[in-house]
This record gives sequence, structure tokens and C-alpha cells, in this order.
Amino acid sequence: MLTALWNPTVAGDIPLPHRLAMGPLTRSRATPEGVPTELNAEYYAQRASHALIITEGTQPSADGQGYPVTPGIYTEEHIAGWRKVTDAVHKADGRIVIQLMHVGRLSHPDNTPHGRQPVAPSAIKPGGVTFTATGLQEMPEPRELSTEEVAATVEDFRRAAAAAIAAGADGVEIHGANGYLVHQFLATNTNERTDHYGGSIDNRIRFAVEVATAVADEIGAGRTGIRISPGNPFNLGDIEESDTHELYQALAQALAPLNLAYLHIAHGGDDELLRTLRELWPTTLLLNRAGTDIATRAKDIEDGLADVISVGSLALANPDLVERIRAGAPLNTPDPDTFYGGGAAGYTDYPTHDAA
Repeated sequence: MLTALWNPTVAGDIPLPHRLAMGPLTRSRATPEGVPTELNAEYYAQRASHALIITEGTQPSADGQGYPVTPGIYTEEHIAGWRKVTDAVHKADGRIVIQLMHVGRLSHPDNTPHGRQPVAPSAIKPGGVTFTATGLQEMPEPRELSTEEVAATVEDFRRAAAAAIAAGADGVEIHGANGYLVHQFLATNTNERTDHYGGSIDNRIRFAVEVATAVADEIGAGRTGIRISPGNPFNLGDIEESDTHELYQALAQALAPLNLAYLHIAHGGDDELLRTLRELWPTTLLLNRAGTDIATRAKDIEDGLADVISVGSLALANPDLVERIRAGAPLNTPDPDTFYGGGAAGYTDYPTHDAA
């Protein structure tokens, strides 16, 4: 069954030597200014044998930041920092795309460089708390973006995509999942707008389609991917979808003519919807079945439900995951206590099989 993993393929303009990709994982190891460092370069280069590395969520603007010490891609300093990362990955014969993540309302003024109120489709306060430098705090009510500001945010994504390519990335992934800004426009409980970005499904998907169109226009469709999470399987951001099937079918149909490099689905268990999206999507489909083993995921390739599978915590804890799977070797166990601790612990210190 695992033989399906090792056939070469492509994601748009990006050739892939096999079909096991590293999914995006927030790690919080950039500088306070959002600049990646040599430590980030080491971490990603260690995992370069994955078919494709999708980086941690990276803010396209100051408004887009949600958590402390996450990386940005909108200043010259960010570009220079990411260049260290992409050079290291390419030197190790890897391929890397930078995930563009605007968190929208899932933020706090203490976590942004300008200290401003979070922005969102509508002024609806999220539940729960978020990490800040001074500890856990409630997330405040966000400010609703004006129609003009929505258009300006689309341009932020465009500029960030250009910056990612300037930093040497092979492409970008638009984060349209997990309760963040693009997802907030899709969902009725976070989007109560009365302009042409709210109300009907066609209006609620408009922002996602405009972002994807702008990014593809800027850097090429063959270097542009997008991630979605139908049904919000990770239960993030208070997202509620009452029309999931209709919503994501409409989104897939609207995005399909762009001929993007790939669609990346965080799968929530709805195989009927997955099969429908597979039929609608004309290019490469990446699938993340969180919490399942490699054999289960590889079967999705054999069954035609996916072209590439992505893994998160398995890639985190096993920098040489590809080599371990090929050898039938045991896997390291992720240590959640170190996920956001800073430094090398739980980041670059997971042993490889030949050193374990």
C-alpha cells in the first residue's frame, strides 16, 4: 500500500519527488519583529526530504498577526530572514512554500507590532483566550473591516506573495482554514456583513476567491495553493458552518478556473464531501487526515481521493520521517510541552533514526 507514496508528481509548477508533504505547524520561534532566524532555517532544512514543506502560518501584514513571535513576510527584514530558510531547504534538495495566514479576529493588541484592535469581517467577539507575552488574555471584540479595507487586505496578500517569492520560496499557500480571516468570511456566524462580502454563499466566498486571484496573478497560479477545513475539524475560532456542503462546493467551483497549484484539505471525516471536492478540483489535491497513521493516509492516494498527503506532528517529531517510513523504522513521539517553548527543545533536537 505504501508504494503509492513514492511516485513522483507535481503541484502546479513545483515538481515533487514523492507524495508525503509536511503540513503547516505554528512554532513561534521567530524574533519579536517576526524575522526568521538560523534556528528556523535549521528546523526546516532538517525536514527537506518531505516532498513539499508548507511553512507555519506567516502574517502578510501587521494586522494579520495573532500570536507572539510568529514570522511575517511583509518587510525587507522578513524577506532576508526567510531567505536563510529557503536557501537552507534548497541546499538540502527540498521544496518549500510559505503559508500566508491572516488571523483576523483571533488576535490581541499585545501580539501585534502596532498594538491595534484585531480586524474581522464583522465585529463579533471570539470566545476563549489567547497567549500573549504577559500570559493568557481574552480576545477582544474585533473591528469590522470596511469594504475598502477588505480590498486593501487582498492587496496585502498580493504583496506578501511577491515577498515570499523574493525570499526564495517555491510558492505560497493561502490559509483559508482553521477559523482565521479567510474562513471567517466563509462562515455565517462570523460574517454578518451587508455589503457584497456577506450574506449569500457567492458573497461569502468572494474574499477567498479575490485573494487567490490576486496571489495567482502576482506569482503565477502554478505557485499558489490554498488550504481549507470544511466543517472546521479542529474546532478553532468559534466557526459554525450550517451549509458546509453547498459552501465548499461553490468555493471549489469558483477557484477551479484559476488552475491553482493545489487544494489542501484539512479533513474532518466527511468522506462524501471529500469525494465531491475531489471530483470538482482540476489540479493536485493535498489531504490531511489528522490523527491517522501513514497507511490510512496512503490509502487515500491509492483510492484517488488525494494526490499528496500532508502530516503535521509526525513531521515535527521526525525530521527524517520519509527515511523512517521507507526503512520501516519506529517513530519519535511529539512532545506537546515544547511546541511553543522557544529554542531548540522540541524543535531541532528530535533525533534522526541513525542517531536515535
